[in-house]
Amino acid sequence: MRPPSRAGAAAAPIAWPPLRRAGLAALAASLVAGCAALRPGPAGEAAMAPSNAQPAPSAQPAFRRMAVAAAHPLAAQAGLQMLREGGSAVDAAVAVQMVLTLVEPQASGIGGGAFLMSWDGRRVQAFDGREMAPAAVTENLFMRADGTPVPFAQAVVGGRSVGVPGAVAMLEAAHRQHGRLPWAHLFEPAIQLAEEGFSVTPYLHRQLMSEKASLLAQPRAAAYWFGPDAQPWPVGHRLRNPALAQVLRNIALHGAAAFYEGPVATDIVARVQTHPTNPGDMTLADLDGYTPKERAPICTLWRVRYRVCGFPPPSSGHLAMMQTLGVLERLPNAGEPLRAGLPTPDWLHAYTEAARLAFADRAAFVGDPDFVPAPGNDWNTLLDPAYLARRAALVKPTSMKTARPGNPGPLPLVWAPQPLQPEYGTSHVSIVDAQGRAVSMTTTIEAVWGSRLMSDGGTGLAGGFMLNNELTDFSFTPRDAQGRLVANRVQPGKRPRSSMSPTLVFDARDHRLLMTLGAPGGAAIIHYTAKTLFFTLGAGLSPQDAIVLPNFGTFNGPTLLEQGRFPAATVQALRERGHDIDERALDSGIQALQRTAAGWVGGADPRREGVVAGE
Repeated sequence: MRPPSRAGAAAAPIAWPPLRRAGLAALAASLVAGCAALRPGPAGEAAMAPSNAQPAPSAQPAFRRMAVAAAHPLAAQAGLQMLREGGSAVDAAVAVQMVLTLVEPQASGIGGGAFLMSWDGRRVQAFDGREMAPAAVTENLFMRADGTPVPFAQAVVGGRSVGVPGAVAMLEAAHRQHGRLPWAHLFEPAIQLAEEGFSVTPYLHRQLMSEKASLLAQPRAAAYWFGPDAQPWPVGHRLRNPALAQVLRNIALHGAAAFYEGPVATDIVARVQTHPTNPGDMTLADLDGYTPKERAPICTLWRVRYRVCGFPPPSSGHLAMMQTLGVLERLPNAGEPLRAGLPTPDWLHAYTEAARLAFADRAAFVGDPDFVPAPGNDWNTLLDPAYLARRAALVKPTSMKTARPGNPGPLPLVWAPQPLQPEYGTSHVSIVDAQGRAVSMTTTIEAVWGSRLMSDGGTGLAGGFMLNNELTDFSFTPRDAQGRLVANRVQPGKRPRSSMSPTLVFDARDHRLLMTLGAPGGAAIIHYTAKTLFFTLGAGLSPQDAIVLPNFGTFNGPTLLEQGRFPAATVQALRERGHDIDERALDSGIQALQRTAAGWVGGADPRREGVVAGE
């Protein structure tokens, strides 16, 4: 039996001096009145015209009291409803996550994990709900008998990739400290929507089409997401999820224990262990033993005026983002960031060279801190001004193409850099409540549709929730040819390295909260969040205008440019500097809120279906 509180030992935080069951029609009417008009643009990717033209800036309303930015209108509305009833930002985050489990199941949900940054007006806290490797795994989890790694697509689908989910336990731990409304009350919007149904959106339909074959191969997922003709349910189809409604009702009544014990846990383990071609090792003891952690956030001074607070390892997000921006700040020839509303070739060269250096360090040094000690026993060595200056001196007029790790401090072991492998998924939520408390939460099941496995929680009803494939965020290769270990290799009880970058930004002088932001997108999360931070506080754009700028970045290989968004002259100028260009879809889903003189101004990425709602 689980103890009353699932929270682990708290790290030292950073310190400074009833929903009415109105029926779906009424909820939808409230959504239209309070939120639909706040959309930054048309739904989904269609809002991003595949051309070199910059989308026109859009005036965003300022919210005086409270605001929620989330990836789906129904989720944003559920969070706003809790804020209107006097709930905290954490209360709203719980409600948002439960609705996202229903309406954005391909990206996040109770079958996955999350990082939550909280500001209660006095202190910043980092709540770690990252998934965990089962006790029976070995470092060769994704290695074949011939000593080569399993292909990524083969590793993802099935039980082998599923980590012990952490989102529910983490949200319960955060709510114990910061909840103002009853836990059970926060589940009512999601339960109501699951019972009465929600409309399939264009974005959800496209995501179903993109993974049609792999989902159809999983009987429970196929039965729920596809019609008798084996086609995804069409846009506008009313989809009910009675299994999820029952699972959420039990968690609402009995707390996180109803997820980690009993029928739900039994069903999760059965789905994982009995997959016909790719079974996993998770047990009931793994689920019962999961504990969320409170970690000490990392707060970094940027541009003298701003204190940027982000998540520590096992996330690499804050470290890589602030390394990139810190090196960029030390480059005298970075050039003007924008010209004619687009990033300039000189600035893109400087940014991506800085990012190469950061991603080289990320691959070499960052992993679960319970297993991987920081260089010099302090993660801030990677952000030390003298170290950043040494790294900046490596940036030349032509691209280095591939950077090597630096020497930030003494290491207990010489790690092998992790080979590059895909990273996907996630959703982001930014919230500010009426008391000025705030949440930045990034939440994930890793790849789109996770492991493709769906659990009905043992209810026997239609629907359920998707299980993550988070173990593929570990390095498939545990050591290099010389036998050096990879910091982010698979180990029992370990949490895989993440790119999630939930971020809170404060005025360094008076400690006022200035922004809450973050993004989905695998390793590109780091670039999406850095782009938004730089072009708002660093270049003076509104959150919405910063978000709609073309995306760019590098993972310490080719220079990535959002397909169809950069002029040919920019691409050519980068090639002349030695960049290998990869133009691809960079489908961000950034959500941000920024304090202004008029109130909180939000931005939601029109590449997906996010909205900003508030009052």
